[in-house]
Amino acid sequence: MARAATELIRRTQSELMFHHALRAFLFAALTGYRENLEFDAELLYVGAMFHNVGLDARYKRSPYRFEVDGANAARDFMRQHGIGEREIEEVWVGIALHTTPGIPEHLLALVALISAGVQMDVRGARYDDFTAQQRDEIAHAYPRESGFKKKLIEAYARGMEHRPETTFGTVNADVLDRWDPNYRRLNFCGLVLGSEWPN
Repeated sequence: MARAATELIRRTQSELMFHHALRAFLFAALTGYRENLEFDAELLYVGAMFHNVGLDARYKRSPYRFEVDGANAARDFMRQHGIGEREIEEVWVGIALHTTPGIPEHLLALVALISAGVQMDVRGARYDDFTAQQRDEIAHAYPRESGFKKKLIEAYARGMEHRPETTFGTVNADVLDRWDPNYRRLNFCGLVLGSEWPN
C-alpha cells in the first residue's frame, strides 16, 4: 500500500508537495518513536502522503475544505487496499484535522502524529525537539527547495482560491488573506450579530 501511495502521489503532486509529504511522514514517525507512541507506520505514511491531495486542481470546485477532500481520497485509496474501517477513520480524521491547531494532539496517536509531522515541516513546530542531524538528514534526502515557504503558501492559496468560503474558522483564511487582496474573511462575531435571531 505504501508503494502504491508513493507512486500515486509522485505522479499527481508537484515535487515540492511530494517532498513535503515525505518529510512530514519522517518528522511524524520520529515524534512517535521519541514519545513511545503506538502507531501503524504504513497508515501514518498514507496520511502524510494524502494530507494535501485536496489542493489538487480537480477539487477546485469542491464545496469542502481541502483537508476533507484529501481525507476522502485517502479513504477511497485505503478501501481499495482492504484496510479496515476503524483504521481508515483514524487516517481520515488525521488528514481532516491536520491544519486545526490545538485538537489533534488530544486524539489518537495517528491523528496527533499526522498533524505534528506536517506542522514541523511547514512552520517548524517543536523544531528543537529534533536534533540538527535529524533535520539535516531529512532535508538532504527530501530537499526543501529554494523559496519553499513562499511556494508552499502559493500552493495552498491556489488550491483554495476558487472556494474561499471553505476557509472560515481555519488557518487557511490566513493564506487567502495574504494571497488575494480581494479576499474578505468571514468573521464569527459578525455572523452571530448579523444572524436572523432577534436577540
